[in-house]
Amino acid sequence: MSNKFSIFGGTGFIGSKFCELYSDQIIKINRNDYKPQSNNILYFISTVDNYNVHTNLQIDVETNLVVLMKVLENIPKNSDVTFNFISSWFVYGKNYEMPFREDHSKCNPSGFYSITKYCAEQLLISFCQTHNIKYRIFRLANVLGSGDKKISKKKNALQYLIKEIVKNNDVPLYYGGEVLRDYISVEDTCNAIKLCMDKSPTNQIINIGSGKPYKLLDMINKSIEYSNSKSKIIHIESTNFHDIVQVRHSYLDIAKLISYGFKQKYMIDSVIENLVDFYKKEI
Repeated sequence: MSNKFSIFGGTGFIGSKFCELYSDQIIKINRNDYKPQSNNILYFISTVDNYNVHTNLQIDVETNLVVLMKVLENIPKNSDVTFNFISSWFVYGKNYEMPFREDHSKCNPSGFYSITKYCAEQLLISFCQTHNIKYRIFRLANVLGSGDKKISKKKNALQYLIKEIVKNNDVPLYYGGEVLRDYISVEDTCNAIKLCMDKSPTNQIINIGSGKPYKLLDMINKSIEYSNSKSKIIHIESTNFHDIVQVRHSYLDIAKLISYGFKQKYMIDSVIENLVDFYKKEI
């Protein structure tokens, strides 16, 4: 089989950027095709937020678990396949021992998206151990970039608010913006994934992020200042559902990623400035 990477989910935000950056090294698998065409698999297929519980109770299970099983069914047992799975920091959940480490035994996800992503990890590990298949699991921090077409209040909230700031709309913030997050550019994310697939050992979990805690309020103020926006920050009370499913503070331990040679290229200030410039042109 080919040495290229079989990409599942190559039309989404991160998947499409990866395909763009490494176009000569990938095979993009069609949406309804579940059979890999190489021994190296990179799997992006996923829902994107915890809010489907209000509209479609089954979609997180169908997308994050059932589709994954269909792909696993097409992997020969005891074969020289490596399955690289894109997961999320959301699986750590409300354990509040930061920074979140890969060897943290207390994952406590909340919300249908978060729970099914963690379940998918566990199912993948069990399958690979049973059938002698190699794997890697990448838990991503909050990924920012101009190619994300699904930003909203529910998904990639900082980027959504940056766009609102460029439009001079007021910015509603839960907890007064006193929220810590780990942000990384989509370009750095893709480079980290490729680096790990090329150089890191298999059968492990790897955090991908900046490894730094950024306060949301500081990011908002930076965006307002750089864009010369007239937006004002409005403090609002969090909803009950938000308190149930969201983790207030999070950032990742990336010591393992750094040990493989990762060097972050795009710092948060330049990422914010690039997004402001992008949305000014778009609007």
